[in-house]
Amino acid sequence: MMVIEKNNPRVMTGWVMYDWANSVYNLVITTAIFPIFYQAQTSTIDKNTCEVVYDKVSFLGLEFINSQLYNYAFAFSYLIVAIMAPILSGVADFWGNKKFFLKLFCYLGAISCMGLYFFDGKHLELSMLPVMLACIGFWGSLVFYNAYLPEIADSHLHDKLSARGFSMGYIGSTLVLICCLVAIKIFGVSARYIFIVIGLWWIGFAQFTYARLPASRIRKNFSNPFLNGFKEIIKVFKELKEHVVLKKFLTSYFVYNCGVQTILIVAVPFANKEIFIGCEKSGLIVAVIIIQLLAAVGAFVMSRVSAKIGNFNVLKFVVFLWMICCVGGYLITTPMQFYFLAALVGFLMGGVQSMSRSTYAKLIPATQDHASYFSFYDVSEKIGLVIGVFLFGFIEGITENMRNSILLLIVLFAIGFLFLLRIKKSEYGILKQKVLT
Repeated sequence: MMVIEKNNPRVMTGWVMYDWANSVYNLVITTAIFPIFYQAQTSTIDKNTCEVVYDKVSFLGLEFINSQLYNYAFAFSYLIVAIMAPILSGVADFWGNKKFFLKLFCYLGAISCMGLYFFDGKHLELSMLPVMLACIGFWGSLVFYNAYLPEIADSHLHDKLSARGFSMGYIGSTLVLICCLVAIKIFGVSARYIFIVIGLWWIGFAQFTYARLPASRIRKNFSNPFLNGFKEIIKVFKELKEHVVLKKFLTSYFVYNCGVQTILIVAVPFANKEIFIGCEKSGLIVAVIIIQLLAAVGAFVMSRVSAKIGNFNVLKFVVFLWMICCVGGYLITTPMQFYFLAALVGFLMGGVQSMSRSTYAKLIPATQDHASYFSFYDVSEKIGLVIGVFLFGFIEGITENMRNSILLLIVLFAIGFLFLLRIKKSEYGILKQKVLT
């Protein structure tokens, strides 16, 4: 068994660089430019007013609202990742090389991003394939990326390192988005070329990670590596009975993170349809940039605040504010209102993502089996995402109004907040104990 040196600055920097590399996908493809591009490609637009005249599309012989189909495509992708993650976790344990799978999914996602160059709204059955494969590549790689955190750093560094990773990701992706906006607005570069740049950025900077992360060769012998991942998931689920605080946290995380990740996917399509109506969309991209910049600040601030008042108190406060944000999202009607809401959303986005990842890393029991615990973490996250994104699209399809779907998000954050309240103050000390040990 290979012993990995913990707290090595070179290794930790290499780990952080993958956030810098892959976050451009989450921002440019999932959040900002591609959603606007997709809606333009799949809508009939009045050339004089730039208002959408018709937004229905045909897919596999069925008719959907274009944004509804968009949500369904992502929900299906998350479902695939949820099914694959346990299988790949078991195989990675058997082979003893998480880095191989980190590379595999990275290249799948990046190449699929470049494949979006050929997106055609008239041939959606084929065009939606790279959309889904890029999503699978991004989230699949995070299964193995997140599993490295407890292997390369002691628990007292998890908050700081996790926040550093998210901050680097937010800053790097924001710089790329600004350059993309300049290229499109000033130089008239087609968004199709932007998708190629994103794929190359992702692959290129990921090489720093591959050069510095250890192979993590912790090999395990079992009869069926393809089924072992599911066995490990079941094992972790059973072990949660012995780790009450971890179980309570995961229950809450399952619900509130479903809301957070759904917002990441639907925010721009919602604003594009409901707020920024017309030809000019640069204001919407500016709002996304605001979110990104403040997310980096949020991740940094939350990690510092958690040292003073504790992770659980920070999470309770943040999740409650998320609920308030969703109420505001349901009520807003103007771009200026959206800018103010975007600022708060951005600050909360960085804080909740960074704090959730580091809190979980602290709470898992002392074990060499980090991949299984993080596989469980990712599977529960993806199942929640499948439910959230699907229901968001389903509600829009039934009511033919995306605004009504926001009511679902309010409910998710309310439930997540109530579950966090189940963690008693007397149980807060477990995080300090984990740091000390």
